[in-house]
Amino acid sequence: MTDSEVLVVGGGPAGSSVAFALAGAGVDVHLVDRAHFPRPKPCAEYLSPEASRILSAMGTLERIEATGAAALAGVRVRAPNGRVIAGDFVAGHGFRGFRDRGLSVRREVLDAIVLDAARGSGARVTEGVRVTGLVTQGDSVVGVSTLGASGAGELRARLVIGADGLRSVVARRLGVARTLRWPRRIALVTHYANVGDVGEHGEMHVERDGYVGIADVGNGLTTVALVVPARRSREIMGDRSEFLDAWLRARRHLAPRFARATRATPVVATGPFASYARRAWAPGVALVGDAADFFDPFTGEGIYAALRGGEMLAAWVREALAAKSQRDAQRALAQYDAERRLEFGGKWIVERVIGAVIAASPLINRAARGLSSRKDLADLLIGVTGNFVPPRAVISLGYLWGVFGWGAGRSADLHKF
Repeated sequence: MTDSEVLVVGGGPAGSSVAFALAGAGVDVHLVDRAHFPRPKPCAEYLSPEASRILSAMGTLERIEATGAAALAGVRVRAPNGRVIAGDFVAGHGFRGFRDRGLSVRREVLDAIVLDAARGSGARVTEGVRVTGLVTQGDSVVGVSTLGASGAGELRARLVIGADGLRSVVARRLGVARTLRWPRRIALVTHYANVGDVGEHGEMHVERDGYVGIADVGNGLTTVALVVPARRSREIMGDRSEFLDAWLRARRHLAPRFARATRATPVVATGPFASYARRAWAPGVALVGDAADFFDPFTGEGIYAALRGGEMLAAWVREALAAKSQRDAQRALAQYDAERRLEFGGKWIVERVIGAVIAASPLINRAARGLSSRKDLADLLIGVTGNFVPPRAVISLGYLWGVFGWGAGRSADLHKF
């Protein structure tokens, strides 16, 4: 006997997105999460301009904006040599996002709102239930084992969706979870009040030993996410707050901006990153969001990929549920995986190229010399990370020559944050 047609594990943007779409189409959906919402979540908390399209379709965009979420005009990246790559979402390239600005909002606000949307569309939501494993019948997943306030149990469904994040229990129990050897990075995330000179652009400050993202997150708070090599995990676990403060104090261009800042939330560690699923489905189960793939937080892909992945998956789940045979159901899930790779494949290439560039100071410094002199190229790159400029616009020898081979570096002025 099944508890539901579809069981969604995880109530973040990915799980809420797919649950919203399925329940709105009349599918019997049960969503479970081990947390009680609202709950904090370590994240850079950036939503690209195109993420607003999906939030609008879910009926949540105006509510999110009304919470005081910050609007972002673009992104600025400071290289170790001090040069700044400044890209805007509204630019001369002619591409336009759903909104002209991105958003920055605390995850405990965002996640509670999108989960409410899933609940409002008809999904049953159970909080405080931890999924501990998968229930199988033959070679197919038919449910999950759980642990909650009432003890251990099982939940069964015709289809299970793993939307349970970077350390997905569903992906690991399936045996499809993989970890890349490079880059192995971990992050420290917190919020400060009274950070100096925070403007309408998200900021990425790349140093030789890591990078830090800084952005207004609304209501007088600033998100700060420091990402460093995983080999420094022992140092970090000693005193996370002191490690982060010392890192910021050691940067002459950042220290004055944090001189009067006060930390508003605990420093939380997350990572290592660079994980992916060998495939995002198996008989009776599909993966979405960070459970399926998460490379590195630098380009801010996580929330958009989660929302868009959930939107895509819902259509294939409906086809799988309507299938006349198990083979046809599996074919529908395989087609979801193929569409997902087609949808995100170009971005994965861009992410990995950027990851290689920021890992090598000579490369990021060279790129910054070119892009600080060619704002048209910088705008294209920021548009790609904003999910409204197609990745092919920057995946070309011509673009790379413009970035690394165009030599007007000496006369370029340094931009200020």
